[in-house]
Amino acid sequence: MQSFTGHHTSNSSYCAHRGAVLHFLSDPGAHDDPHSYEFIADGLLLIDNGLISAIGPATALLPTLPADLPIVEHGDNILLPGFIDTHIHYPQTDVIASGGRQVLDWLEDYTFPAERKFADASHAQEVAEFFLDELARNGTTTAMVFCTVHKASVDAFFAAASKRRTRMIAGKVLMDRNCPEYLRDSASEGERESRELLEAWHRHERLLYAITPRFAPTSTPAQLESVGRLARQFPDAFVHSHLAENRAELAWVKQLFPEARSYLDVYDRCGLLRERALYAHCIYLDETDRARMASTGASAAFCPTSNLYLGSGLFDIAAADAAGMRFAIATDVGGGSSFSMLRTLGEAYKVSQLLGQHLSPLRAFYLATRGGARCLGLEHRIGCFAVGAEADFIVLDRYATPLIARRCAQARTLSEALLVLLTLGDDRAIAATYILGRQAYAKPNPRPASTN
Repeated sequence: MQSFTGHHTSNSSYCAHRGAVLHFLSDPGAHDDPHSYEFIADGLLLIDNGLISAIGPATALLPTLPADLPIVEHGDNILLPGFIDTHIHYPQTDVIASGGRQVLDWLEDYTFPAERKFADASHAQEVAEFFLDELARNGTTTAMVFCTVHKASVDAFFAAASKRRTRMIAGKVLMDRNCPEYLRDSASEGERESRELLEAWHRHERLLYAITPRFAPTSTPAQLESVGRLARQFPDAFVHSHLAENRAELAWVKQLFPEARSYLDVYDRCGLLRERALYAHCIYLDETDRARMASTGASAAFCPTSNLYLGSGLFDIAAADAAGMRFAIATDVGGGSSFSMLRTLGEAYKVSQLLGQHLSPLRAFYLATRGGARCLGLEHRIGCFAVGAEADFIVLDRYATPLIARRCAQARTLSEALLVLLTLGDDRAIAATYILGRQAYAKPNPRPASTN
């Protein structure tokens, strides 16, 4: 067999990766169910034509493999399914770390002027390429992405993602009021353009389309009705929007939709709660709202860095669990302050601490992998190492910095090592990212992993 160090990229469609293999079988929950994950300290992943063909202990699998099979050696670095970011805005790449305003002011001062530029297809293409580079560098292999109102922004994003063979979900933003005229569409125009984009891109290669009203205040009742019509006509498409992020936003929704019981009810009345519907934030929900989310299969995207940066509030994990409401983790760039899912998990841990709750490291990594896939209805394709799953995975570097290496060496359990990585890790802790088994990113000059 041919062995290569972890920075080697094999062009073979059939190869193996050896390292510490971790993936999740189910939600570890509040008590770290020991049957919810599989960890193989010296494991082997077999990749065949972009899919997982086998997983198991290296000592058991190696004798069964062809003598000339390429094997990429990662030492004791951790092989993990790629991160899944369930809510992010690619047009806001250039407004990350802007201002100190709350969300409604932030939209007016930073977001809308930045999004205006995406009428220019060349600008959209350049930002899309940079954005996808950043995702790969941070170990994110799938994301649910807001574009802008411009068709060009969607075409540019999907074209760039298609070249990289990544599984991405995205859609054209719909808004026909309470926004600048230069970003305003109409109910009929938004529906027509969304239908054209759905027909062009949904299920093209690995790409999926999300029907994307920005949030209830920027859509008239007529536009929300058109969104519901699209959702009925394309039942396997996604629905992606914002919900209950900020108290001022809640008051505004109440003024605009006095007939609705709650903010969530605005969407519910239009038929927008269902499987594959994902709503960012979901901070200010009541028990009835959470129960309705759970019963319809709609999911929440927990955006800790954005919620803290914009002073929006704290997502209540315990209340979501009590209702059976599904949720996953999201960076929400550019309100969110980092592309790194590791940094985002670190902030999620702190949010739970502030609420007197506990987010275990194992559950955090579940939420960033299989948990995200489950919310998207894709858990048998991505987010795990099941045989036949798509081989999107990353290599977590236990030696990324001297401090991480020192602390990981002292970790007594897997959970302790993961806590170190989510507390101290960032893009430097991503040694490599693989898309369908092919290397999409490799950290320059990685420190050699231990083979002990």
